[in-house]
Amino acid sequence: MLEKVVIANRGEIALRILRACRELGIRTVAVHSTADRTLKHVLLADETVCIGPAPSRDSYLNMPAIISAAEVTDSVAIHPGYGFLSENADFAERVEKSGFKFIGPRPETIRLMGDKVSAIKAMKATGVPCVPGSDGPLGNEPDELFRIANDIGYPVIIKASGGGGGRGMRVVHSDATLVHAVGVTRAEALAAFGNDQVYMEKFLEKPRHIEFQVLADHYGNVICLGERDCSMQRRHQKIIEEAPAPGMSPKQRRAMSERVAAACAEIGYRSAGTLEFLYQDDEFYFIEMNTRIQVEHPVTELVTGIDLVKAQLRLAAGERLPWTQDDVQIRGHAIECRINAEDPKKFTPSPGLVKLWHAPGGPGIRVDSHLYTGYSVPPHYDSLVAKVISHGEDRDTAIARMRNALNEIVVEGIKTNVPLHQEIFQHAAFRAGGTDIHYLERRLGLK
Repeated sequence: MLEKVVIANRGEIALRILRACRELGIRTVAVHSTADRTLKHVLLADETVCIGPAPSRDSYLNMPAIISAAEVTDSVAIHPGYGFLSENADFAERVEKSGFKFIGPRPETIRLMGDKVSAIKAMKATGVPCVPGSDGPLGNEPDELFRIANDIGYPVIIKASGGGGGRGMRVVHSDATLVHAVGVTRAEALAAFGNDQVYMEKFLEKPRHIEFQVLADHYGNVICLGERDCSMQRRHQKIIEEAPAPGMSPKQRRAMSERVAAACAEIGYRSAGTLEFLYQDDEFYFIEMNTRIQVEHPVTELVTGIDLVKAQLRLAAGERLPWTQDDVQIRGHAIECRINAEDPKKFTPSPGLVKLWHAPGGPGIRVDSHLYTGYSVPPHYDSLVAKVISHGEDRDTAIARMRNALNEIVVEGIKTNVPLHQEIFQHAAFRAGGTDIHYLERRLGLK
C-alpha cells in the first residue's frame, strides 16, 4: 500500500480523500493556499505544506509547488481529486517523471480523452454510440460549415474540443448565425482552455444526462458500477444526481455496462473514470469521459457498497480489482444534492463566516462537507460547500429522507442553495423522475 499521499486539492473532496487514506493506514500531506490554512482536512492531515497565495493559478494549479511538496515530505503519490489539475495530462506526466505515482489514469489516456474530438473518435472506434457530428474539428470555410450543419440537421451545438464545466458551447438554429457562432466559440475556447479547436454536434432537444462509472486496474480488468442520472442542471452545472437512473431497465444497464467496460479495456484505461452520455428516445450518445473521481461518486458508492476513493488508492498501489462484473449489484436508490454557497435565486456567490453549521442526520443520510462553525468560506474558489446524500430501499424512500435532511440542515452566516433544492423536491416532474437536462432552466424561466 502507498505509504504517504499528497492531497492536491481542497474542500470536501480533499477531506474525503484524507478519510479514505486514514482507513487504509496511509499518511497524508495536505497542500494548501494561504487562504486555506483553516480547512478541515488541513487541520487533520499528518503534514501540511503551503504552496502559494489564494489565487488558484499560484497554488492549486502550481505544478512545481505541488511536486516540490511531495519531494520535501517524502511522499510516494499525489491524488488530484476533481477539478484543478485532475485532468491535466501534463501534470500527470510531470508527477510520474518526478518519480511519484499519479492517482489516476496514464497521462496519454488523459490526453486522449481530455480532447473531446479525439475522445469521440476513440469511442466510435470501440463501438460506443456517439451524437451525430462533424467527426473532427471545424475549419473556417463557411460553405463547408453550412454543409456539415445541414447534413447533421439543425439545431446544432458548437463545442470547444478542450472545454468542460459548461463553458465553450453555443446552440445554432440556422445558417444565418452559424459562422458567427463558430467564430465566437472558437475565441472563447482559446481564452478559456488555450485550445481554439471546436466541433459540431446535433443538438438534442430534450435529452437526459446519464453517466456510467468504471473502475479499471493495471492488468486490463474493468468493471462498470452502473449509471447515474445527472439531468437536473443549471447552465450545464449539475445540481442533483441519483443512482440508478429512473426508468432504466436492468437489461439496458447490463448492455451499456458491458459496452463501456469493453471500451475502457480497449483504450487501456486504469483507475476510476466516468463515461457521460446524452439519452433520448431510448438511445445513448457518448459526449465525453471524465478521467477522475466525480463530485457525484457517493451515490454510486451507496448503491453498490464499493468505496471508489479507496479503490483508486488500491489500484494506484498496483492491486488487482477484487471484483468482477457479476459482483456489482445495485441495491436501493441514492440521491445527492450539491449545496453551494450562493444566493438561491440570483446564484451569485456568498462567501463569508459560517456562524452556525448543523449537518442533517438520520437513517440513510450521508453528508460530505468541510464546513464547521467558525469556518470562513473564501471567495476565491468553487462555491460547493457540502453534499447531502440520501439512500433508501427505493426512490420514494430516498426522496423522503432527502426532504427531511434539507429541512434539518442549518447554515447561518452565508446564503446557500438549500431553498432551491427544497423547491425542486416539491416538483411533481422531479418526483416522477426522468426530467431532461433543460427542465430546471425552463422551470426557473432561464430558457
